[in-house]
Amino acid sequence: MGTPNTTRRRGVRPVDKFDARRDQLAESALKTLGELGYARASLREIANNSAFSHGVVHYYFEDKLDLVIHSVRYYKARCVTRYDSVVADSATAGDLLDAFGAKLAQTIRDEAPMHRLWYDLRAQSMFEEGLRDAVTMIDKTLEEMIWRVVSRYAQLEGRPAALEPSVAYAMLDGLFQQALLAHAGGSPVAEGVLVAQVRTVMPLMLAPAAA
Repeated sequence: MGTPNTTRRRGVRPVDKFDARRDQLAESALKTLGELGYARASLREIANNSAFSHGVVHYYFEDKLDLVIHSVRYYKARCVTRYDSVVADSATAGDLLDAFGAKLAQTIRDEAPMHRLWYDLRAQSMFEEGLRDAVTMIDKTLEEMIWRVVSRYAQLEGRPAALEPSVAYAMLDGLFQQALLAHAGGSPVAEGVLVAQVRTVMPLMLAPAAA
């Protein structure tokens, strides 16, 4: 065992410091990636738009692919609990629809570049094998996140869900992507249309009410 002073000097383990710096670099990289997209953002471009030199970025990440995968995992790890408050705080099915729709609209307003990056990477993973495992893993966590909302909605309505989690996710994700595209094109009604569509689609995910 070391002395108290030795213990204090050790503080955070080197591996923790390394991971913390990678997260810091990922946070910085996300802005450039969100603005330029995967194909246009080189490692040097990412460094030039951050407080870190190209050498520092390259020290912590093997290549652009390594940085991009870590950055998106870092961002999505914070997102997977986005709707947990909707699930926890909704006392009625109507409350849940209101809160879920409002949260979807808010994330399009506040984080559109990050969502555009995600859809860009998901498309790129069809062609770039190095992205595929990470994208598949993240997609699964997003499906589970949405299924928690659908399951709670079914519980509040007193009817079982009639769809598989993957189908429910595909339906809502498709609507979200359409709204994001409309938002990117300057549509003033994209968010409102999305909220209305969610209200229409969510009941269709449940088994018919008993006669």
